[in-house]
Formats: sequence, C-alpha cells, structure tokens
Amino acid sequence: MSPSPRSRLAAGAALLGVVAAAATLERRRRRESPPAVLSGRATRTAELARLGSRAGVGLAVNTARSAFASEERRAELRSDYELRTAAQVVESLGHMKGAVMKLGQMASYLDQGLPEPVREALAQLRTAAPPMAPELVEQVVEAELGGSPRSVFASWSEHPVAAASIGQVHRATTHDGREVAVKVQYPGVDDAIRADLDNSDLLFGALGMLFPGLDPKPLVEELRARLVEELDYRVEAANQRRFALEYDGHPTIHVPMPLEEWSTARVLTTEFVEGATFEQLQTWSQEERDLAAETIYRFVFGGVYDLGVFNGDPHPGNYVFHGNGRVTFLDFGLCKVFTTEEVEWFKRMTTTAILDDDREAFFRLVEEIGLIPNVAALDADLVMEYFHHFYELVLRDEPMTVTSEYAAESLRRFFDLNGPYGDIIKAANLPPAMVIIQRINLGVFSVLAELGATRNWRAIAEELWPFVAREPTTPMGHDIAAWRMTHPRGPR
Repeated sequence: MSPSPRSRLAAGAALLGVVAAAATLERRRRRESPPAVLSGRATRTAELARLGSRAGVGLAVNTARSAFASEERRAELRSDYELRTAAQVVESLGHMKGAVMKLGQMASYLDQGLPEPVREALAQLRTAAPPMAPELVEQVVEAELGGSPRSVFASWSEHPVAAASIGQVHRATTHDGREVAVKVQYPGVDDAIRADLDNSDLLFGALGMLFPGLDPKPLVEELRARLVEELDYRVEAANQRRFALEYDGHPTIHVPMPLEEWSTARVLTTEFVEGATFEQLQTWSQEERDLAAETIYRFVFGGVYDLGVFNGDPHPGNYVFHGNGRVTFLDFGLCKVFTTEEVEWFKRMTTTAILDDDREAFFRLVEEIGLIPNVAALDADLVMEYFHHFYELVLRDEPMTVTSEYAAESLRRFFDLNGPYGDIIKAANLPPAMVIIQRINLGVFSVLAELGATRNWRAIAEELWPFVAREPTTPMGHDIAAWRMTHPRGPR
C-alpha cells in the first residue's frame, strides 16, 4: 500500500527541514561568525547529505517506537514527531533562505494534507523567518543608500516586521514624515539561490520526497526562470508602481507605492501599510473572509485580462486585510507579463470549454498552442474531465465554496504522474504562460480554500471576462463599476 498524501507530505516537510538545518548546525560546530546566508552549491549539497541521514534516523526511531504501541500511543508518538519536525522546519528553512526556503513557503499553503504543526511552522516562513543580524542590515543599507539606516531615515525599527526568503522588511520614517516599509535583501542570498537553481538534483530530490510520483521539472524550471528576477528590487519596484497606478482609488484593492529615492537593486522602500494578517483574517466572520476572497479573485483574474499581467506569488504572507473586503497586496518581485496572443489563448480556452462547451474546438486549441500535441492519442472523455476540474468553480452560475479537497485535487492534477490523469500530464507540453497560469490556480485556490470562501464565481468571472462583460452581480462589483467611471484605464 502506498503512503497516504498526509504521510508523504509530512516526510517531505521533514526532509526540507533537516536539509536546511545544516547552516545552523555547522555554525554552532565551528563557533564562528556566520555569513548572512549559507551559499555555494558544494556547501549546500554537502549539508544536504549530512542532514539527510539524520532525518532518516529520526523517522526510523519513530517507526520503531510505534511498531508495538497501541493506537493511542502511536498517535502520541506521531504528534510528538510532527512537533519536533515543525521546530526544525522553522529554524532550518528560515536560516537557509533562498530557493529551498521558497519551497517551504509554497508547501505551507499549496496542500491541506500537511500535519497541522508542520503547516503552522511552515506558515511562519511567510513573514517571520529568522532575521539577519542588525549589523548586516546596516551594511546593506549603507552600501545601497549611502548612509546608515538611522541617518538615511528619521526613525528606524531595528527589529524587522517581516522576514522571508530573499529579504526582510523594516519599518521606518522618512525625514519628511512618511511612514515607510524598507525591504533589505539578505547578503549572499543571490549566490544561494543561484547555487540551488544550478543544483537541480537537490530541488528534484526534495520535491520527489514531498510528492512521490510527481514530475517536478515544470515547477523547478519556473523557479529557475523567475527567482533570479526577484533578486533585482528595481524590477519589483517597476512592477509594483504599475499596479499601484492602475489600482489607484480602487474600492477594495490597494497596492503601496514604491519610493524611488530610497530604492535600489537590493533595497526597496514603499509606503507602510498596517492591517490584519491572513491568520488574523481566519478568525473573522465568514462574510469578512468571503469579501476578502472576492477581492483576491478579482485582483488575480482582473489583472490577467485587463492588464495582461499577473503577480505570480499568491501566498498568504503577501496580503494585508482591512475589513469590508479591502486588501493590500504586497511583493511584486515575481510578475508575469502575458502577450496579446497568450491572453487570447485564455479567452479561447474559456469560450470553447465553458461558454460554448465545444469539445472539438477545445481539443483543436490545446493542440494549436502545444499544450497537448496529440489529443487524439488520449481518452477524450478523460481529457475533458481533467480540464473541467480547473474550471469547476465557474462551470455553473451559482454560489460555490472553495474547499480544501478541491485545492488538493488541483495539486494532484498538476503533479501526480501515477494518478488517473498521469497519461495526460505526461503528454502535456506546458508553454511558459501555462506554467504560470497553473501556479495561479494552485496558489490562489489554495488560499481561497483556507478561507472556505463562497461566492458565485461564475458571475464574478463573467464580469471580469472582457468577452462577456456581465453587469455587476455583487455590491463590490457595483462599487468597482462606479470607480471605473472615473478611472477608465483601470481594471474591473
């Protein structure tokens, strides 16, 4: 019998945790001042080998203890093992940073099958990874902005308000009185990321442990192509400025404006925004969660069709919530600009698969764009069943709840080569635009599933689809329509 998805994910999370623990343990062993981020392909690979054996020992010990234990005792041992694993994940991935930490962040929200202690631990990596030393922050700021943080800014908070995979954010005040968020890149993280991306075996192995049977190549290739872009904060500033201008005055979508005077390739300064975290939102009423989910949905798919751009890192740490559906969106380092032809693909796929329900036209289209070069070689009913899942929320004009089961099935249909749709996944030849769209599906719907969001997604989608342009169907939709009267270039 193959292991359950829950046990596979727990093992994968444990692997990622102990792999990354190398940095911290090696520092303690040497008793010397560490670099900001452990880097170098050989070094990171060596730590993987050393700590991988330790992970196996821990799992073996837990298995041995459980062999002759009662079911109740097995549950206790399993819980204890998960808690210890969770502690390792927080410390280890947090210290390692880079692409491996990015995988941990993604695992925290892409699948609901992780044991709760591990999910909670990984969730901390979204905004609360272990920070770098204050003197390192000062070195970066001085090198980039020409002075120490306390001279460049009127006030500076030494403790970061957020710390993630590439940089950490500090609160500050400019000399003209503006409250700002200053993101400072970790020294050495560029070398660490490039080492991870050059070491495909490391990433393939980690993902293979996380999801036995998956083909990790599309995800790894996306990381390879996109993560390097995130290292240049000037690119992120340009992306963020575009969104901030397009959504200026929007009723529920807010994007902080970047401030050029205090921004460089390794330091990004933007307007500071206070509000609730995703975890706090989850304690609010279901109506508040539904409103926030509607805003996220409109932001994601409105951006694709009206701007031809998507903010490609849809995880919970990138949102700040203000109530009544108002959401601030953060982190624009990973953006995908779609060509006119690519947006037309999305329109035609939606039209043939949903609006016209024209199977033959849909099959011709997926062959034309190279998504499945030879549909005739596959079971036609199974192909439509496979794709209909990704359109399930908009197939019917009625309220639908995004569930954890739906999000988990989305993940399986993208990665599980041994499942019922394995032949389709193997036959697929994803163009780059389709890889990022699948990232949208996996990320956004996992977020909405965590909120248990319910809306008539078909009606909202038809408002956003310019080839339908349905009249507003929700109070939020009416407010946005009114805003557009004074902001004709803005998205719906």
